[in-house]
Amino acid sequence: MMETHLYLRDLAVVLCAAAVTTVVSRRLRLPAVFGYVLAGMIVGPYVPIPLAVDRDMVVEFSELGVVLLMYALGLEFRLGQVMRVAATSGLAALAESSVMFALGFTAGSLFGWTTLESLVAGAMVAISSTTIVTRTFAEQRVTGVVRDTVFGILIVEDVIAILLITLLTTLVSGAGLSGRELAVAGLRLVTFLVVLIAVGRVTVPRFVRAVHRLGSPETTVVASIGISFAAALLALSFGYSVALGAFIAGSLVAESGLGKEIEQLIVPVRDLFVAIFFVSVGMAIDPRVVRDWWGPILAFAVLVMVGKMVAVSVGAFLTGRNLRDSVKSGMSMAQIGEFSFIIAGVGATNEATRPFLYPMAVTVSALTTLMTPWLVRASGPVAARVDRGLPPALQTYVALYGSWFARLTSGHGGREHGLRRAVWLIVADVAALAVLIMAAAAEMGRLAVLVEGWTGWGPPAGSWMVVALALVGSLPFAAGTVRMTRTVARTLARRAMPLPAAGKLDRAFAPRAAFVATLHLAMLATCALPLVALILPLAPGAITGGALATLGVVMILVVWRSARALYDHSLAGAEVIVMALTQHDRTRGSEQELARTMGHVATLLPGLGDPASLRLHPGDPGVGRTLEDLDLRGGAGAEILAILRSDGTAMQSVRPTGPTRLEIGDVLAIAGSTESLLAARELLVSPREESVAAGRDDPNAGGSAPPHPARTPS
Repeated sequence: MMETHLYLRDLAVVLCAAAVTTVVSRRLRLPAVFGYVLAGMIVGPYVPIPLAVDRDMVVEFSELGVVLLMYALGLEFRLGQVMRVAATSGLAALAESSVMFALGFTAGSLFGWTTLESLVAGAMVAISSTTIVTRTFAEQRVTGVVRDTVFGILIVEDVIAILLITLLTTLVSGAGLSGRELAVAGLRLVTFLVVLIAVGRVTVPRFVRAVHRLGSPETTVVASIGISFAAALLALSFGYSVALGAFIAGSLVAESGLGKEIEQLIVPVRDLFVAIFFVSVGMAIDPRVVRDWWGPILAFAVLVMVGKMVAVSVGAFLTGRNLRDSVKSGMSMAQIGEFSFIIAGVGATNEATRPFLYPMAVTVSALTTLMTPWLVRASGPVAARVDRGLPPALQTYVALYGSWFARLTSGHGGREHGLRRAVWLIVADVAALAVLIMAAAAEMGRLAVLVEGWTGWGPPAGSWMVVALALVGSLPFAAGTVRMTRTVARTLARRAMPLPAAGKLDRAFAPRAAFVATLHLAMLATCALPLVALILPLAPGAITGGALATLGVVMILVVWRSARALYDHSLAGAEVIVMALTQHDRTRGSEQELARTMGHVATLLPGLGDPASLRLHPGDPGVGRTLEDLDLRGGAGAEILAILRSDGTAMQSVRPTGPTRLEIGDVLAIAGSTESLLAARELLVSPREESVAAGRDDPNAGGSAPPHPARTPS
């Protein structure tokens, strides 16, 4: 009975302290997570406040928070979502997580930490916080493309985090970095997941639907939470993290089609135990450790914010988002959170890592979490500043790239056979490279001894011989990856900008070449970055650093060359549009004739987005403002190619920023995707009977959306 009273007392102290600090945090417009962590410091053993509680008890309750948090994330994750986000947000998440893992591991190595500590540090900074991002977006009412992009990346990051936790749990348990042991551990994991998912998909959705038909929310909550704890216990019994079992349980329950409804039912229970989880995190913060390790803490905080802002922004842009949405996405994810705590906790198991790593993770999370709301609010001005700082060629390239990607994903262009086969060949080549790298690096010592016995050379020569043989063996797979990614890039670019008929002039050559180069590099980077992250713990830093530097230099050179060619193409296109608009003004054609003119321009100049014209009237918000003030490219992703004045003079302008002031009667020739044209119209004209003339006649002139032009291959 006395022990029960102690549990009740400690739980009361924890929840009351959390309630007070959370109220204070909300009054100061800080995230609730900060209040929970502060409450943990108050009731923890390291702060001299007479409210200390039994940390072991809080940690036991916090395990329930981990299970429920992972279960709730799983409820939002259906297996079908992987296929929907794999081609866009999934690739961005894979590349970004690989970059951050490599940076974190490198930083840990530079600070002199052990290989396992550096691995934990890399995994810790690779994953952003779903909880913090979700709450920040809810508070600041972030919606639309930015929200969809960020949540798509977070979904894939959650899966990557589960895999990292499982791998680190295997390493901490003593499996080491032996290739054979890692292969066996990987086979066990795959077998466990396949059996659990196969059996679960047959039984769990049917069971959940049967319980739901009873019409009792109470029964549904108890049954669904019971499934989560059973799966967590099953995963734990096989030596894996409870987070893995709970996450899979949530995804299996979501297959019933009742995920959203069940998530709403368990929200109060989840929030209660998640609060206790974050309190337990705060209890682990030792101010003395923070004082002694302030250098690495600040370094990792800067690394997380800068690294994630750049990596996510680039990844989002390459998957078709405009510059402003990409930068907003990157600045929204510049933090670490709950998964980082779990990963750091895995490293602390069995004292595999030194005690400083866990409080360091918590402190870095606290610093980056505090910055997240301000970063989200500042993302718009930062995006505008970035856009204005780009050279003109890159400005045009950035503006038009989104329109190419929009045409690719909207289904325009013919379907070419063999694309799926090429993708699977790329996956097979990358998997073979990964296996070869792991086998060569993990068995380096044994293979070097064999080489020494055959050749009689010394140990260094034997090791270098193994490396040389591994490189020679990897060449066919690397060449296959380069060749097939080029094939896929060409196929996708031809869908967006089809080839002309035989013997016809290819007017889309320059933009298509730029699109092919960008897609090719993006796919190569997505394949190479995980391999580099895999090599880091197994190979000398000079090799991996050289590989990253080479990849970066090649990407910059190719993109710049493509951007220059595209800029010349845009200048020529602007001259054609100027002549077309001038001719239209001389003939005093109607709006329908102007639409047909732009349709003809779209046929003559494929690759310049979806050219449309827009006339300014008195009272429109764009009248009297300069192009620099409007910032159409940064705010809407659209490019102004030409302007026809009401007095008949015309000018070309492939830079949508500058001192040019718009006047009543101006006709603007704008290029971009349909979404970009809609956003540009909102910035330029009032919502009345205005018409955006696109590349074909609009039977609903004055409607809310410009149609796609009926474009035919030139």
